[in-house]
Amino acid sequence: MIIAYYQDSYKQILSGKYHKKHHCLLEHTFSLKYNHNMKITTVARELLILTFATAIIAAAVFFFLIPSRASISSISGLAIILRNFIPLQVSTITLILNIVLLIAGFLTCGLEFGYKTVYTSILLPLLIGLFEIIFPDFTSLTNDQVLDAVCYVFSVSIGLAILFNRNASSGGLDIVAKIINRYFHTDLGRALFLSGLCIAFSSALVSDSKTVIISVLGTYFNGLVVDNFIFDQNLKRRVCIVSPFEEEIREYILHELHSGATIYKAIGAYHMDEHNEIITIVDKSEFQKLMSFMSKTDPQAFITVYKVSNMQYRSKMLPERIFSKGNR
Repeated sequence: MIIAYYQDSYKQILSGKYHKKHHCLLEHTFSLKYNHNMKITTVARELLILTFATAIIAAAVFFFLIPSRASISSISGLAIILRNFIPLQVSTITLILNIVLLIAGFLTCGLEFGYKTVYTSILLPLLIGLFEIIFPDFTSLTNDQVLDAVCYVFSVSIGLAILFNRNASSGGLDIVAKIINRYFHTDLGRALFLSGLCIAFSSALVSDSKTVIISVLGTYFNGLVVDNFIFDQNLKRRVCIVSPFEEEIREYILHELHSGATIYKAIGAYHMDEHNEIITIVDKSEFQKLMSFMSKTDPQAFITVYKVSNMQYRSKMLPERIFSKGNR
C-alpha cells in the first residue's frame, strides 16, 4: 500500500497535480519510518552496551569471585554458599535466585524495575554458565585467595559503572535493597551494604574464618569503590558565585555550558553591600569547565560548592514553562 502511494504521489508530482496535503502526508510517513528506525537502533545499541557490561561482571564472578570462595556483596556470592547444600552450578542457582527476586520485586514494588534490570538479571547467570561450559576445569588466575577477591572488587566495579551510567543494574541485591528501602525507608546505599554484609557473614556456615574475613572486608571495600568511584561521578554540583563579573559568568553558563542559572540578591554582613549571587547546578565535566573559566575571569570570586544527590526539573527539550497565576 505504501509503495503504491509513493508511486501515485510521484505521478502526481510529474503531472503537476500534487497537492499540499499529499506532501504533508508523505512527510509524515517518512518521519514515522525514520523515528521507528532510530528507536530500533537506539534500543539495539543500549542492549549491546548492557550485554558488554554484564559480560564484564560475569567474567569477574567466574574468574575471581568463585575461585576466591568469598561471598562479596552479590547474589552470586550467596550462590557460592548455597552450592555447598544444593547440587547445582553457581550459574543455575544465581538464575533461580534472580528470577525469584524479580518476581518479589514486581509484587512488592510494582513496575519500578524496567526492562534493563530484567534483561541483565537473566543474562548474568547465562553468561556465567557459558564460562562454566567453556572452562570446565578452571581453578584460579592468581592462585591467591586475597588477590582473587581484590581483582573481583575492582573488575566488577567497571561493569557496574557502565550499568549505572546507563540507568541499569545487575539485579540481585539491588532488588533486595529496593524492597528494604520501600518498606523500612532505609537509604538505598545502606540497604545494599547491609544485605551484602548479611551474605558475607553467612559464609561462616561453610567457610573458614579467613574466607569470612575476606568476604566482610571485600563487601566493605566494594561499597567504598561503588560510592566514591561510581555514584560520585553522577552527583551534581550546586555552585554559588558572587563576583563583579556577573554578566560574563551568566553568559558563559547559559551559552557555553548550556546550563541554567538563578540569580539571588545577597547582602554582605560586613559592609551591608548588596550583591547578586549566581547559582547553577552542573555535572562533573561542566563543573571543571566552570572552575577553569572562573580562575581566568575572576580568581578572587567568592564561590561555594555543594553536592546535589537528586534533582527534579522540567526537561530543556520541552517548551519553556511560564510561571503565572493562571498556569501552574
